Formats: sequence, structure tokens, C-alpha cells
Amino acid sequence: MINHVSIQCADLDRASQFYDTLLATIGGKRIIDRGDPIGYGVEFPCFWLGTQTTGTEREVHIAFTAPSRGAVDEFHDAAIGLGATVLHKPRVWPEYHPGYYGAFVRDPDGNNIEAVHHTWNPST
Repeated sequence: MINHVSIQCADLDRASQFYDTLLATIGGKRIIDRGDPIGYGVEFPCFWLGTQTTGTEREVHIAFTAPSRGAVDEFHDAAIGLGATVLHKPRVWPEYHPGYYGAFVRDPDGNNIEAVHHTWNPST
């Protein structure tokens, strides 16, 4: 289980504008904004953006839970509107499990960002 994730961004303003729009499609919002870092979540901050201070190019993969398949589609459409590169259009991924519905895009720093909705009964 994940409590929170933090990523470093080359351009914090650009990244925060990207995530303001993208996360709104799945019910997320800015909860804490102290300039640097910025915390997003639904009820509490669980996804953080900060200015890049270490490393160079390194891809991160983050999957956000979406409340519905429609929200995954909205996430995908918003990402396109923001100029994101689409890695995978929304679809069912049966290789993960039969009810795994996800879309994958690249954020402004090249990270692999996903929205996923699960309709899965582990007892079947």
C-alpha cells in the first residue's frame, strides 16, 4: 500500500498546472501549496511535487485510482489537451486482471502517469 509519492520536477510551475488539470478528472486537487512542495489528494495529500534537486533523467511510474472508467477516459482526454504524449489509450488490460481499465501518459518531465479503475472480484 502506498501512503504517498513525491516526484521531482524540472519546472514546478509547468508540472503543477499539468497535475491541477489532470488530477481533477479523477477527483484529486491541490491540498497543500507552500510553493515547494505542492501536495495533491482527495482528502489528504498523497502525491507531492517538488523542484528537481537530485539525479538526472529517471522515469517514474505512478498509477492514480480513478472512481470510474469514465474518469479514466476524462484523464486521457485531459492529458491530450495538455499536450501529453499518450503511451496507452484507455482500455481493459486483461494481462493485469480482467477488470483493470487504465490509460498511460507522459507528464512534462517524462514520467509514466496512469489512471486506473478496477472492477475485479478476487474470489472469482
